[in-house]
Amino acid sequence: MDFKGLDLNLLVVLDVLLEEKNITRTGQRIHLSQSATSGALARLREFFQDEILVQVGHRMVLTPLGDDLVRPVRELLMQARAVIDKTPAFNPLTSTRRFTLMLSDYVAAILLPSAIQRMQRDAPSVGLELITLTDSPTEMLERGDMDFLIIPEIYLSPAHPSEELFKDRYACVVWAENPLVGDTISMEQYLSLGHVGLRFGKQRSQSLDDWFLSQSGHMRRVEIITMDFNLMPQLLIGTSRVATMHRRLADHYARQLPLRILEPPIEMPVLIEKLSWHSYRDQDPGHQWFRGILREAAAEIYAAHPGKEPRLSAGEKTPEPPIAPEAQRNFPPTRDYGSRDEALQSRVDSKQKTTRKRRIQSR
Repeated sequence: MDFKGLDLNLLVVLDVLLEEKNITRTGQRIHLSQSATSGALARLREFFQDEILVQVGHRMVLTPLGDDLVRPVRELLMQARAVIDKTPAFNPLTSTRRFTLMLSDYVAAILLPSAIQRMQRDAPSVGLELITLTDSPTEMLERGDMDFLIIPEIYLSPAHPSEELFKDRYACVVWAENPLVGDTISMEQYLSLGHVGLRFGKQRSQSLDDWFLSQSGHMRRVEIITMDFNLMPQLLIGTSRVATMHRRLADHYARQLPLRILEPPIEMPVLIEKLSWHSYRDQDPGHQWFRGILREAAAEIYAAHPGKEPRLSAGEKTPEPPIAPEAQRNFPPTRDYGSRDEALQSRVDSKQKTTRKRRIQSR
């Protein structure tokens, strides 16, 4: 379908091209051959009278116009998807819809067993795909690559709706037979012991507790670094190490493994886990139903352990990292050419001006 001379199917290609900045990867994602993808890019360049993507050295970079197109193209496709998916009602008993949810393995272990049971009972044919947290979760939410995101409050983008699911606090966990620790742990003991820690994603980002302790001037001796929360307590067994982890997860594993739970030697921030979704999905009946499922599952957490809800003390605020992780940025992420290498941008602008001049001379 053409709209003012533009084949609207090309917007799907353009959206992926602007993200991947690579013709081959774009074709693979949208199941087009490399030649077909190159042809689509040529048509887009002709329509916009701009190169959109230019070769600089060994990589492709966006022109200024390409940068400006990132957000409106993505929003247009998200609006189209919302219109297509719009239904007058959602019947969980008969629906075969599949939702995608990004969350940590910690939240999955604490929240999902109850949610899955509710889905089986109320919506036996509704599917759920779980996605592990990436370095840029809110970018994926912005692109519509998932339906829901559960993440600590400080990492949320304010651009989309969200609601609190549950709070948690931190605890120290050791092997039950650890000879170096008694019923309490002092700061001196805490810093002298080896630790089991965690790093996230390809960027190996700090966990919130690690960041908080380093900002407080305390450096731990992390001897074991794992990739998910559920491994941490298991790696303590038979060692003298300590792990700082979420209290709800610690309680969960203390019922299965020989572990002891201790109060941290320093007051640590309350963790607030929130559910977020794209603003275009806010009125989607299916989304509203699934949010209700997660809300009920979160309420069950508190019902199972009444009186254990951590609370912020008077005037306390959840700390904010001085350098926000990718997930905390407002969307779309600001692309500031002024902060890039000036020579690189000069080459992009020069190449774009030359191309426009040739097109004008050829007319």
